[in-house]
Amino acid sequence: MNGQLTNSTSNTGFHILAFSTSENGRFLLLAVILLVYLIILVGNILILTLVCLVPQLHTSMYFFLCNLSVLDNLYVSTTLPKLLYITNTGDHFMSYNACMAQLYFFLFFADTESFLLTTMAIDRYVAICFPLHYALIMNSRVCVLLAFPAWFMATVNALILTCFVHNLKFTGIKEVDNFFCDLKALLTVSSSDTHFLRGFILVDGMFIGAVPMLLILTSYARIISTILKIKSSVGRKKTFSSCTSHIIIVVVYYGSAMCLYMQYSLQQDKFFAVMFVTLVPMLNPIVYSLRNKDITRVIQRTVSGIRTMPAA
Repeated sequence: MNGQLTNSTSNTGFHILAFSTSENGRFLLLAVILLVYLIILVGNILILTLVCLVPQLHTSMYFFLCNLSVLDNLYVSTTLPKLLYITNTGDHFMSYNACMAQLYFFLFFADTESFLLTTMAIDRYVAICFPLHYALIMNSRVCVLLAFPAWFMATVNALILTCFVHNLKFTGIKEVDNFFCDLKALLTVSSSDTHFLRGFILVDGMFIGAVPMLLILTSYARIISTILKIKSSVGRKKTFSSCTSHIIIVVVYYGSAMCLYMQYSLQQDKFFAVMFVTLVPMLNPIVYSLRNKDITRVIQRTVSGIRTMPAA
């Protein structure tokens, strides 16, 4: 049996089609991908650095934001470096093992994002609906107990799906019409019967996507109900503004995920895959730095401190 498995995978690989461009377009695409990648890395590292160095930001909200920043940097590093390599060298080949590894980490980080956004919604719910008990309820132990299952469940789910794909038959060099080893693209090029796996993925998607989304909607239904009870319009606006950054990230994440996995055009797949892979990680530091007064004040104080430093 081991011999059969070796024979079935030893000559197997994938040709990642990525994006076809002219020579001039290739350099432009390379520059854009590199710029986006650097913006994401630097932006999220900046968020992590500020939260670690500033004691005022040592709260549950910023604990989850740090988790999201670490996740987003790992998430884009699963796909964009390989895309940069393909665009720069023109070498579109990816080995079977490398493809399975990329698939696993992509699923792992995408699933974790869904779960972490849910924990952040719960944090906002407690902060707004139980403000007097917020610090007591959302202590460091509770934060860890909320964050750990997000990473753990995503690990298990990604492993199960990757094992299912690993058991599919892939003969020869298969063309993957995307810029990474996407689950849907791999099912398309497999020579195995994928009806059961497609059904399992549909049910799994309900658990990974629909259940967290339902919890987020429930949290915000309670949040809106609480905000409407505030008599002052200024108070209502101030309270709701503490949620807007999270709402923007949730809408973009679930919107791009639904567009990616609920339509069937291969060309549109690439467009929505780019949005799904890059937009949320890039928006996260931008939205939370521009719309968050705590981080904005920290950045302003840091810049002011640098300007007032005496010249050497």
